[in-house]
Amino acid sequence: MPMDTRSALASDDMLRSSTKVGPCAPDPYRGPASVTRKVNREGVVLLGWGRAILLQLAHPLVAAAVSGQGSFHGRTLEYVRRMRGTVGAMLALTFGTHEEISRNAARINTIHSRVRGRLTEAAGPYQTGTTYSAGDPELLTWVHATLIQSQLLTYGLFVGPLTADEKDRYCAEASTLGPLLGVPEGWFPSNVVELDAYLATMQTSGRIVVTESARRLADVLLAPPGRSLVWPVLALGRLTTVGLLPDVVRRAYGFTWNARRERSLQLAATVVQALRRRLPRRLREWPAARRADRERAGV
Repeated sequence: MPMDTRSALASDDMLRSSTKVGPCAPDPYRGPASVTRKVNREGVVLLGWGRAILLQLAHPLVAAAVSGQGSFHGRTLEYVRRMRGTVGAMLALTFGTHEEISRNAARINTIHSRVRGRLTEAAGPYQTGTTYSAGDPELLTWVHATLIQSQLLTYGLFVGPLTADEKDRYCAEASTLGPLLGVPEGWFPSNVVELDAYLATMQTSGRIVVTESARRLADVLLAPPGRSLVWPVLALGRLTTVGLLPDVVRRAYGFTWNARRERSLQLAATVVQALRRRLPRRLREWPAARRADRERAGV
């Protein structure tokens, strides 16, 4: 769907309705064939979130919304609390019951309904005073697509390759959450071709502009409070984040990349894959995933 058509559809009435979750909310991840559960159960895939977040922040309206909420700022405990909440929401939407999915979607929509404002300075095609809302379907589609692509890339790097069919099913399964989040059906990419085409179009549209606000947020993301306690994980996260970014976005943030860093990333991926194969499931998978498995098996 063309971006101008999407913007036109984002009426005030639809944004207000985005806080409602009906009784027939979809529950698309049931059964052993779920690719979403296969991918999202792996804790190591969380390493792809940095890449997704920096891509999201490269949209000036997303960066303004995040900066206005102070999502990455604060003391160590506050930062940890926010990250736990975000991870918890992802796990609930993937492995939760029908009711848990609906409840978490409603909570996300309530949070989004409070996040709105105006740009304080122009960025790309967006003039000073341009309004933004976290419930805008255009912004939600950008956030969704960057996360889905990043998850697929990170799984392939640190766990193993997915088939073309599995990648398409991952996109299709994730797209069913759109209506729960106030996004009209058909906006979220339903296969990899749509996903890659949408992201490529956005990056050449002029809408993706890395602002100073985005760079400040990136600095906090890559060097959070309390980082000295978990520096090996953060170092791997930074290497993954910077290495998987599209080159034009990476350079816009001011990051450098070269053959030596690429070799370091590939070596790290080889080591992580080897370690993962030796770890028991309870150490490499999220507890929510194992609980969902037991519930499906009737244990």
